[in-house]
Amino acid sequence: MAWRGWAQRGWGCGQAWAVSVDGRSCEELTAALAPQRLLGRRFNFFIQQKCGFRKAPRKAEPRRSDTGTSGEAYRRSALIPPVEETVFYPSPYPIRSLIKPLFFTVGFTGCAFGSAAIWQYESLKSRVQSYFDGIKADWLDSIRPQKEGDFRKEVKINTWYPHFSDGARSIIAANALVFCLWRVPSLQRTMIRYFTSNPASKVLCSPMLLSTFSHFSLFHMAANMYVLWSFSSSIVNILGQEQFMALYLSAGVISNFVSYVGKVATGRYGPSLGASGAIMTVLAAVCTKIPEGRLAIIFLPMFTFTAGNALKAIIAMDTAGMILGWKFFDHAAHLGGALFGIWYVTYGHELIWKNREPLVKIWHEIRTNGPKKGGGSK
Repeated sequence: MAWRGWAQRGWGCGQAWAVSVDGRSCEELTAALAPQRLLGRRFNFFIQQKCGFRKAPRKAEPRRSDTGTSGEAYRRSALIPPVEETVFYPSPYPIRSLIKPLFFTVGFTGCAFGSAAIWQYESLKSRVQSYFDGIKADWLDSIRPQKEGDFRKEVKINTWYPHFSDGARSIIAANALVFCLWRVPSLQRTMIRYFTSNPASKVLCSPMLLSTFSHFSLFHMAANMYVLWSFSSSIVNILGQEQFMALYLSAGVISNFVSYVGKVATGRYGPSLGASGAIMTVLAAVCTKIPEGRLAIIFLPMFTFTAGNALKAIIAMDTAGMILGWKFFDHAAHLGGALFGIWYVTYGHELIWKNREPLVKIWHEIRTNGPKKGGGSK
């Protein structure tokens, strides 16, 4: 079939070649040159398709990893789950695959900080109410005779301040729960689909948040949670509990979006997971705010260095890893998280958190007045 199609194209099928060699037409010449077993109704249709119709475009076939077959590039790292049987679907127009994640990143970040502002309002209102309830109880206790065994209620001063480790404890508990889910064999496909971020996956947006709480390796989770625990008190002192939670969650989504951009730009598709991007935001924010603070490595406490120098070294390493294509870590996510942390404590706090007052006023009006019943006026 292929030979005869070539012969007909070579000798021509148009009107200018209606008569060629020895007065024989194009069809007679090609029929004489082609083997007889190729002739027939089925083959004539093939000739017509070759001469008169365009071939349908080939559909993009699913690929299993960025290089080679069966996920060869990702077997080198023990921090990610085995993805040999996971099928990815890279878009023929990779830039378009970033549109939905971009809108999700912007929308989620706005919702995170808006929710944090409302949470802070409700928390302060509850503390003020508790304080005055305590004063009232103390006054009542002072004018009535004390009963035997009755304890005087005390208003503890820490009710006016957030409990610094509450947010960190919640994050660590969520990471531990997801780590246990990775150990369930029947959930492997679901975990890879929703708890690993990959721009070549069919699910793009929700894994940008869920993968921030996902660790496949125990060492990976332990290292990340130790760093989070070490810096959580400092970041809560700087920003407050509510703002810290908004920063952490939005940093996880933003760092994953930067990872998407890096993978699309380089064509190195593959799954990523872990809290490293969000933790890099926390670390960078603290190091930028307290650059002269002294840090040390857990196994080498005798070697200390300033927080500013540590941040510079981390950014340099992740930049080199992204340029050179190192695959053990997601260096683009690390770099995106660090840059976001530096930007937020330098400019973002003034631009975002200091401008939350209109939203808080609207929420206060809703909470104070409540929805009006009926449409008529009194």
